[in-house]
Amino acid sequence: MALENASSITEFILAGLTDQPQLQLPLFFLFMGSYVITIMGNLGLIILIRMNSQLHTPMYYFLFNLSFIDLCYSSVFTPKMLMNFVLKKNIISYSGCMTQLYFFCFFVISEIYVLTIMAYDRYVAICNPLLYNVTMSNQVCSWLVGGAYAMGFAGAMAHTGCMLRLSFCDGNIINHYMCDVLPLLQLSCTSTYVNELVVFIVVGTNVIVPSVTIFTSYALILSSILSMTSTEGKSKAFSTCSSHIIAVALFFGSASFMYLKPFSSGVVDQGKISSIFYTNVGPVLNPLIYSLRNKDVQAAMKKTLRKRMFLRTEAVFS
Repeated sequence: MALENASSITEFILAGLTDQPQLQLPLFFLFMGSYVITIMGNLGLIILIRMNSQLHTPMYYFLFNLSFIDLCYSSVFTPKMLMNFVLKKNIISYSGCMTQLYFFCFFVISEIYVLTIMAYDRYVAICNPLLYNVTMSNQVCSWLVGGAYAMGFAGAMAHTGCMLRLSFCDGNIINHYMCDVLPLLQLSCTSTYVNELVVFIVVGTNVIVPSVTIFTSYALILSSILSMTSTEGKSKAFSTCSSHIIAVALFFGSASFMYLKPFSSGVVDQGKISSIFYTNVGPVLNPLIYSLRNKDVQAAMKKTLRKRMFLRTEAVFS
């Protein structure tokens, strides 16, 4: 059965971030700039990790996947978001909307678990350094990342599958800049009880379980750091964790504000603003946080640039 047959609505109109005309052009350039930085930053980090053997460690394997996810999921909705600022009506087909919803849920949930895995990785590195290579072997890392993508797949299937059972009869204006779960539920002309239950179960599981894991990991890390006698050792341990803590706080804080509240139109309006932080700000800041605050990445970057300059000079004089 074609997706369009599940509903009398064949297309939706994305309302966008704001309806104030004087803000459209400045916001277009702002988010266009952030999208370019997101693409360049995450793609640059992916290439850098791939090209430098000293970054072929579990920590950077997880960072590689984090950058890949940020690169993909920002591309799921940003092009349509930018169209809102330059078009009077930003139309998206029913099938296109469901596809966007699926991939958005898939990459967001996958990112949650990759961030959780990175917290566990830091716990093992700081609290059990002698067992690090055994505990975080290549096979274990592959299984952990595979599990993160599997959770993303399961969550995306649950949200999208429940959304496909709904009918959209009259209203087709989505009060958002993308096809997200809560704005779509507002438009349904059938009961959304099951969908709301799925939202609380899936989102609750994917926020509470990772949050508990992350908080436990960092509680043990903090205890281990405080027991260190070396000031230099404490400083290095805090430095390796600070970037991840910033990324986690930004992502989980804004996502929890959006979804872990009773469903209402007011929540959707507030969530549209808060969602900017985990959909736009996070993917922009992650590569900057992990490159500007990470000496290994900075050293690899300098090495790569020197190598490129040497090859270019050699080509000129050959």
